[in-house]
Formats: sequence, C-alpha cells, structure tokens
Amino acid sequence: MADADDFRRIALSLGGTSEAPHFERTAFRAVRIYATLAPDGLGANLLFTPEEREFKCLLAPDVFRPVANAWGRQGWTTLTLSAASEAELQEALAMAWRHGAAKKKKG
Repeated sequence: MADADDFRRIALSLGGTSEAPHFERTAFRAVRIYATLAPDGLGANLLFTPEEREFKCLLAPDVFRPVANAWGRQGWTTLTLSAASEAELQEALAMAWRHGAAKKKKG
C-alpha cells in the first residue's frame, strides 16, 4: 500500500522534477506537469497516453481510473494510493514522468 509520502519521494527522485502548488493540488513537473497529488493525499492524477490509460485501467481497475471530461480523454488517469503497491506507483510515476519530461511538440 502506497501513500502520499511514497508518492512525493518517488516523484522527486525522477530527474528534473520540481514540486509546486497547482490550484488546490500539488503538481510535479519536469518540462511540464506529469502528476498532481490530491489535497487529502489519498489519490493522484498522472499523465499517460490514452492507450496507456486504457491499459492501466483494464489491468488494475482498483488502482487506476480515467479522469472525467477532456482531461481523461487526453490520458490523465487517477491513481488511488492505498490500492497501489509501491512497485505499481514507481512504474506509473516513471511512465508519467517520461511524458512530462518530453519537449512539447509544436504545431
């Protein structure tokens, strides 16, 4: 079972990651935001591709679920920390970090 301290420790261990407030959440960014931690520390939103999101939600529906609305259609996925193992959290954050560390495409 993972928690907010695990989330923060793992996210900040990923290259170039910084932590800052983002509306009511805490954002973790490399080149751009790739994860946000809920104010209650119970869940987080991660940046996946839509295909990665679909796979994660099918593989572990107790851990992952799509974010509603346009954000979810872009791949943003909610992770329930208490349902995730530390290994699942590590892998999910690394996947999201790769998207956040990539330069934005122009055009």
